[in-house]
Amino acid sequence: MTHILLVEDDPAIAMSLKVTCKREGWQITWLDNASSVLPMLHSYEARDLSAIIMDVGLPDGDGLSLCQQIRHTPDIDALKDLPIVFLTARSDEIDRILGLEMGGDDYCAKPFSPRELVARLKAIWRREQLIQQSGSHTINSDNSTDNTSSNNLSGQALTFENQSGVWHYQPLNYSLTWQEQKLELSNTERKILLTLLQAPHQVFSREQLLSAVSDYPDHRLARTIDSHIKSIRKQLAMVDANVDVIHTHRGLGYALCPA
Repeated sequence: MTHILLVEDDPAIAMSLKVTCKREGWQITWLDNASSVLPMLHSYEARDLSAIIMDVGLPDGDGLSLCQQIRHTPDIDALKDLPIVFLTARSDEIDRILGLEMGGDDYCAKPFSPRELVARLKAIWRREQLIQQSGSHTINSDNSTDNTSSNNLSGQALTFENQSGVWHYQPLNYSLTWQEQKLELSNTERKILLTLLQAPHQVFSREQLLSAVSDYPDHRLARTIDSHIKSIRKQLAMVDANVDVIHTHRGLGYALCPA
């Protein structure tokens, strides 16, 4: 059974989401405060969680900071990579951008339709399911074509070989390694890097990268891609600061190798 963790202090919203999830056949665990989240994720009850729905404004903490804590908590294993969808009463674009930069996968602005939230969760899972099937594939990225589709390679353990070295992606635990070093990336950052790896000579615009990581892209937030690229570069520099992996093409976008 699909198991959702809901972190929301408004009982009316929580009850509405409980009813909607029950109709979908999903189990929902409701917490009304931030301080209970990490202990819950360390508990046996969290072993089968599929996603987290989190309010940004909680009575004892900030949902954005809590998301960042979850993403950087090493002892909860794969749970730190769970999809996180924010619920926010803040309508400003900067708040939505900040949520995505902190490691969120999507957001719904209040008031929202519970059915829309369910649809957004299903869209996230569809993308993840594509890369959870068994199998393996080795790609010589230097010889790949520019129009490689991520869907052609999804669902497989992947090995990429290109100018920057050898990369391995294992979908079972969402592990992406470069030069035998595991990269600590958010879900969005990992998807961006995989998109670039699969078509290294293609220059992707911000809008194209945003569409690659979201089934409901809000192109007003395309600038968040710059922050994700900056974070990816920081992770790569920790492995090898002498290799410039991601290239910026001014006015066009980003590519893994010189186009």
